[in-house]
Formats: sequence, structure tokens, C-alpha cells
Amino acid sequence: MAESGVKHLYAITGDSLNALTEAISKDGRVKFIHMRHEESGAFAASAEAQLTGQLAACAGSSGPGHVHLINGLYDAQRSNAPVIAIASTCASSMFGTEYFQETNPTLLFSNCSVYNETAVTPTQVPHMLQAAMQEAIGRGGVGVVGLPADVIGQAAEESYAAMKTLHTQRIPEPADEEVETAAQLLNDAKTVAVFAGSGCKHAVEPLMKLAEMMQAPVATTYKSQLELTKDCPNYVGHMGYLGMWSAVNAIANADVILVIGMNFPYPGFLPTDKKIIQVDVRAERLGRKCKVEVPVRADAGTFLNALLPKLQQKTDRTFLDKALTDYSTIKSEYMKPVDNPGTKGAVRPEFMLATLDRLADKNAVFTVDTGMNNVWTSHYLTPAEGRVMLGSFTHGSMANAMPMAIGAKCAAPDRQVIAVCGDGGLAMLMGELLTIVQYHLPVKLLVADNRALAFVKWEMQLAGLKPTETNLVNPDFGKMAKAIGMYAETVDDPAQLEAAMQRWLASDGPALLSVVTDTDAASFSFSEQLMQSASPGNPVSNFLPLGS
Repeated sequence: MAESGVKHLYAITGDSLNALTEAISKDGRVKFIHMRHEESGAFAASAEAQLTGQLAACAGSSGPGHVHLINGLYDAQRSNAPVIAIASTCASSMFGTEYFQETNPTLLFSNCSVYNETAVTPTQVPHMLQAAMQEAIGRGGVGVVGLPADVIGQAAEESYAAMKTLHTQRIPEPADEEVETAAQLLNDAKTVAVFAGSGCKHAVEPLMKLAEMMQAPVATTYKSQLELTKDCPNYVGHMGYLGMWSAVNAIANADVILVIGMNFPYPGFLPTDKKIIQVDVRAERLGRKCKVEVPVRADAGTFLNALLPKLQQKTDRTFLDKALTDYSTIKSEYMKPVDNPGTKGAVRPEFMLATLDRLADKNAVFTVDTGMNNVWTSHYLTPAEGRVMLGSFTHGSMANAMPMAIGAKCAAPDRQVIAVCGDGGLAMLMGELLTIVQYHLPVKLLVADNRALAFVKWEMQLAGLKPTETNLVNPDFGKMAKAIGMYAETVDDPAQLEAAMQRWLASDGPALLSVVTDTDAASFSFSEQLMQSASPGNPVSNFLPLGS
């Protein structure tokens, strides 16, 4: 693992994992990060891998350690994060006997991995480890190696296995006829729209050039908006249930749509009566979420650079200008709650996030919890040079922000790392506050304390149900964080928020800022009709139910 560039192993030592822990300590090249929960370790490894593009590692000991890993590994797998997971087991001689803490990792991890095998002899280990690392890097996902207790403690055996990941410079290139067909389709179209995802993060310049030549509005996924939209004059918002109707309308009404580098999970947002060119480096994604006229398996940048010389400049901006006007209207509406910071005991989260956006570093790494925090971050965090946002965008897990911040800070110690946590998410894996203090990681935790599982509350109310079991009884998170050794404050007055946030961001070491937010705060959805009819006194009217 060290030869392949692994810098950290996120795990809890114990029992069948002890020999590996000792080996890591003696070798010294990989740093063991002692987590409080294996799920957190997998989240941390996922974040490190996503931020660096390099292999990251986690581990879990037999039985409960395996089961605890699963949620974080599902997130890593669905995020295409190259992660190696070591699953130590009971001794191989005990397999099938219902031994203490016995689990079958091959069955357990089969649906959240690109490689998943268990060794029963030391001879197998280098081959399996090499294959797991190579698959994780090559296919973008989780490689699992099961190591029984009687194998993990034995001396390694020499092998022809490379024992490190091997890289080539070749990336998938489009066929000439695919480029020609796509160019013809785009040139003949009266209106063109672009829907781009994080697969375009290294191809922003040619993407913007195509948009300019085609007079095309550019919509993005929520996940990729910070990376793709800086200085993008054709940007009209992001798609999805937290997105903007300017983006939805642009995609729905264009004659030809270029869908490039994205794994958008909601097929209902993509039209079935338009001509779609889909470009993705992974062939299995082509046509998975939309009806495709021209499928292209290729790297986004390679495809765009081959396509641009064949495009003809369009001059009619009518379609683009309409989408830009719509987006401008939405941005104006989104600023109205910011101008109303709230009251004592009910700070508006929009005001909180807009303040954070203004004060955070231009190359900050944001990790965001799933739920209402996705609503606020999707609307109020703005792109800047180097800003990145990590979250459980496809798997949709609670409690991911804090452990992801641990992995992000370990990977990028010189960058500002800010975890935007929900109170429910923070409480779920609260033990990782101790991990942050133990390693004195200067992670900045922002907690929106709205005393509820608010997104679930709105879901229930929108479905005509009485919100039930959604209220939370929270401690004063600031006092709690202070008690375990963090710099911490709790703010319940919007007039005090900015000064407190400046102190929090400027503090040395770990820091937590808890903001008592308005439990009834809601946000406009992607629907133009709902935005026009929304009532400030009726937050439910601002939402569109999931699945509509």
C-alpha cells in the first residue's frame, strides 16, 4: 500500500487486525488514523481519495468491524473513489463454523466493491492486494481484501505481483465517426444545451469554449457546481431536486443536449423527446439515465478538444439569454432570505451560509451533510479558484460531513477544511469529535442546530402526513465541544454571527461553531410555478415532493 501511495489507514484496531496495526507502526510510511467508528473510516478514506485522486485506505476487523464499514464503502463505491479496504477475519480454519464474530466478507461487500476476495494463504496476499489496488485505481471504486487472522500475522512471501498500482497515460479517446456525428448534430441544431458533471473538472476551458460557440446554456450537477462554474458566463444553475428551474427549462427545451461527464441519479429530469449526445469515460453509464442519440466513450477533455475544430459558430443568443434571465431571477429570489438574517433563537440558515461563503478561503474544501444542509450549500456556496465540495451526493447518507472532513484534512493539511454539519448528522457519528481532537486536526465544524431532522419533516408534511419523530433534543454543541478540548462557540443571535464566524475560522486547531437556526426555514425548489406562488409564511409551499 505504501508503494502505491497510500498515506493513511483509517481504522479501529483490534483482534484480527492487530498484526496489521503493528506492521504499519513498524514500517512507518502509512499513518494509522484511529477512528471511533469504521463507517467514519470509510467516509474519511473516500474523501481523501476523491480530493487527491489517489488510493486511500481503511480497515475493519472481523464481524462488527466489517458491518460498520459497509455504509462508508457504499458511498466510496458510488462516488468512484479509489479505496482499498482491508477486512480481517477470524482464522481460516474456523470458516463455516459460526465462530465468534465470523462474517463472510466476500458476500458482505459484493455490492459495494470493484474487487472483493479473501486470502487463505500468505501466497495469495500479494496477488490479491495488487489486484484490489489496481481495480480500485483503474475502475474507480472499492477494492476489498479479506485477511484471516491466521494469514495476516504470517511473513509475506515473495511474488511476481507488482505490489503497487501501475498507471498508464492512455485515456479513452472517441472514434472519429463519433466526433463527426456529434459535430453534425450540434451544428444543425437551432438550440443547444450542456449538462456537465464532475467528469469535466479537468476540461473546463474547452467546455466553456463549446458553450460559447454553440450559444449554449450550461447546467451542472449539484456535486460539480463549485468546480465547473467559476467565471462561466453561460452558467444557468444546477439540476435536480435542489436545483434551479432555469437549468431544468434549458435542458428540457433545447433541440440537442450534450450530457458529459456526469452520473446524475434522477432520470426524470432528462427529456425523452430530444436528441442527446452522451460522453462518459465509463461505457456502462452510456444510456443508463437517458435516451441517447450519440453515445461516446471518451475522456471529456479529449472529446471536447477533438470536437471544437469541427463546430460552426452560432450567433443567435435568444435561447441562451432567456435561460440567463431566468437564472438571474432565481438568484435574486434566493437573496431575499439572506437579507432577512432571522431573529434571536432562529438564525436564518441562508444568512449563515451566505456569511460562510463570504468569509471562507477561496480554495476551501467543504464537506456537507445530507439533508437540509444540501439545500443551503447548493444555493449559497459560490465557486472560487480551487474550491471543492465533497458529500454523499449519490448514496445520500447522513453523518458524512465530519468524517469526510477528517480525510480531507489529512490529505490537504495546508487547506482550509470546513464541515457543514446538520445536528442530526453530527449526533450520529459524534465520536469523531474525539478523533479530531486526538490528532489536533484543524478542521472547522459548522453545525446548523435546527432541533429537527428537517428534510424528513418536510417530506412527511408534503406527503400529507403529520411529521412524527423528527424533533431532536440537542445539547449545547458549543459547550460539549469545549468540554472535549475544541475551540467552540454557540451563536443564537444573527447580529453576533459574523464576528463569531471570524473567530471560529481564525482559531488554531479544531473548532466548532454551533448556530441555532430557524427550524421552519425552507427553500425554493426547482419549480418556476412554486417559486412564483411560494408564501414566506408557508414554507411547505416552497418545496416540490421528491418523486414528482
